[in-house]
Amino acid sequence: MSTTVSRVRAAYARIEAVDRPEIWIDLRPLADVEAEARGLDERLARGERLPLAGRLLAVKGNIDVAGLPTTAGCPAYAYEPAADAPAVARLRAAGALVLGTTNLDQFATGLVGTRSPHGAVRGAVDPARVSGGSSSGSAVAVALGIADLALGTDTAGSGRVPAAFNGIVGLKPTRGLVPTAGVVPACASLDCVTVFARTLPEAEQALAHMASPAGRALPALPARPPGPWRVAVPPREQLGELDEGWAQAYEEAVRRLEAAGAEIHGIDLTPFTEAAAMLYEGAFVAERYTAVGAFVDKLTDQGGEGLDPTVAGIITRARDVPAHRLHADTARLAALRTRAVAGLADCDALLLPTAPGHPTLAEVAADPLGANARLGRFTNSTNLFDLAAAAVPAGEVDGLPFGVMLIGPAFTDERLTRVAALLRPPVRLAVAGAHLTGQPLNPQLLSLGAVLDRTTTTAPVYRLHALRTAPPKPGLVHTGDGGAAIEVEIWRLPAEGLGRLLAALPRPMALGRVELADGDQVPGFLCEPSALTGAQDVTAYGSWRAYLDARPDQK
Repeated sequence: MSTTVSRVRAAYARIEAVDRPEIWIDLRPLADVEAEARGLDERLARGERLPLAGRLLAVKGNIDVAGLPTTAGCPAYAYEPAADAPAVARLRAAGALVLGTTNLDQFATGLVGTRSPHGAVRGAVDPARVSGGSSSGSAVAVALGIADLALGTDTAGSGRVPAAFNGIVGLKPTRGLVPTAGVVPACASLDCVTVFARTLPEAEQALAHMASPAGRALPALPARPPGPWRVAVPPREQLGELDEGWAQAYEEAVRRLEAAGAEIHGIDLTPFTEAAAMLYEGAFVAERYTAVGAFVDKLTDQGGEGLDPTVAGIITRARDVPAHRLHADTARLAALRTRAVAGLADCDALLLPTAPGHPTLAEVAADPLGANARLGRFTNSTNLFDLAAAAVPAGEVDGLPFGVMLIGPAFTDERLTRVAALLRPPVRLAVAGAHLTGQPLNPQLLSLGAVLDRTTTTAPVYRLHALRTAPPKPGLVHTGDGGAAIEVEIWRLPAEGLGRLLAALPRPMALGRVELADGDQVPGFLCEPSALTGAQDVTAYGSWRAYLDARPDQK
């Protein structure tokens, strides 16, 4: 059986195992996806280049997938699309396999994931909490390990809030970078097609395949001056009320960026939060009526079967927004945007919590409008201001995912993901020789943003040898019996920094697991045994520094 077919079967087995039927609106038959997988294998065998071959894709139910009805979460609205939406088509052309269409807040109206006749999509980590909307099913399909990639849409934050609540990555590109053809509009002037993945590189790769350089003229962006990334952070009091522990988690993310070398700058968040309130409280909600209002009115007149009452109320009330209010709100928004852009002028990105908290299903049921409005505090303004955003995990609070987002000017999508990469949890590295503090190769660690964690020793199962290299460095070898405890330093550094270090690591050095005296195991520099011929065994010194102190000619 091919690897691609095996992955498909594993995904369908996973669907049965997690027992979350509310994730899906329409799931393709297993036999159909298997047949498509075998076709991919044949194309690969013929030498075709398919960068996403075998990646499993879930698609939000307001995005066209040929062969499946597009419902936007309302069965009565269903239509049969003649072709895939361009975003779907481009991923399939690169080898992705569509599993099915996913549940959503009806007509993409909501940030909670509960406004659907197909049922509330429960959180992936805590089923008593909301999954976030409107791209709820897509996010949970990725978080539960069913799909590798999933498409969502984002008007007010629907490609970011679900990412934060389920501990995954959500990229909201610059408006127009990914075509919105084949997408049921929520607010057509603001809508974006977004992508979810479990890792930032996977999300970036998918976005690169979906993007259309000709879709929107690329402006002449000002050249970025050299130097560290500059990240804007608002004063704590401007964040407003956050769930317990979330302020501390956010501040830890700020510290992590700073430790990775970023410069932190202050910013006034007021124009962002004032604009965020305008998306639903102001006249811009009228565009939702333009999108599907006539259909909602007609279905309401027929009894409203299949309509979510909260969604229907939002859309029908938008019908009565007067034109003068839209003009006034447009002028006010322009003034707020000018202030916001000016505040970001000297920075590469704005760092914010993705949402102010993570409500339970019961809390949303008790106050559906209030709970939803709170969730958009930091996300609602992004598309109104024509900004790009990347939402990424940033740790946990009380066992639940906590996420942050980086926001920047249009067409700075790649820049945002590079800054976001610094927020990955740091990895640890054990060093025993030339990378120790004060030794010749220590600047390599410092240049990668590494920070010394502690000095300790290995378990007594290693031997240390002085290799014939320039600069002098030792070879640490696991021997088991007959070994000794060797002094090591434990450093913390960004994951991508460890990757760069490993890529440049010369033989005979290798990266392996180093067992410490307390039983912990961390990645560390070891030596290939073949390099020990003629090397002096210096284990008795207990550390590389002690050996050098005893041998001045080796310093």
